[in-house]
Amino acid sequence: MGREQLGPYTLSWPEGVFPLGGDALALGEFATVRPRWRVCDLGTGSGALLLMLARRAEGLSLTGVERDPLAARTARDNLAANGLPGELVLGDWREAPLPAGVFDLVVSNPPYFPPSSGRGNDPARMELHGGLEELCAAAGRLLKNGGRFALCHRPERLCDVLCTLRAHGLEPKRLKLVAHSPAHSPALLLVEAVKGGRPGLTVEP
Repeated sequence: MGREQLGPYTLSWPEGVFPLGGDALALGEFATVRPRWRVCDLGTGSGALLLMLARRAEGLSLTGVERDPLAARTARDNLAANGLPGELVLGDWREAPLPAGVFDLVVSNPPYFPPSSGRGNDPARMELHGGLEELCAAAGRLLKNGGRFALCHRPERLCDVLCTLRAHGLEPKRLKLVAHSPAHSPALLLVEAVKGGRPGLTVEP
């Protein structure tokens, strides 16, 4: 059993559920969030992003979508253990039965690698159940006009991420590259897009 303290909240996860990593921590700090927003995490896993966002803004309406039954149960248990109301939907983001156009913020820490990429055999890191196209389509459907979609990905897929976001009416507005040190190349890409937003991208330090 893994355990991590996230501000006032405690995140726990059993063996078989993807553990908390630096990518999720970075995304949880990067995404824009305001009090009482409706938030949806696509592929929520243990629910880590929901807890991280809840510690940053009060009164959030929290929804998670997760196709793995063990992970979905873990996320539901983490919300309950921390006294946070929320809804967990079992299923993948392509078919989640959620209302369209109601969320202020959608977040996702998705699998990074296409099945044909040769980047290992860990299914949790492979786009086996929908890739960028399906992810951005789902976020675009769920968000209200002016709502935000924040995700993390691999820097080498920057062009894929930006082009796919724009193709689904999600205009990239903020971008940050994260490296382990100034001597290393970036290892993580953070992007936030606005549904129906005007062109204009800020690249953050």
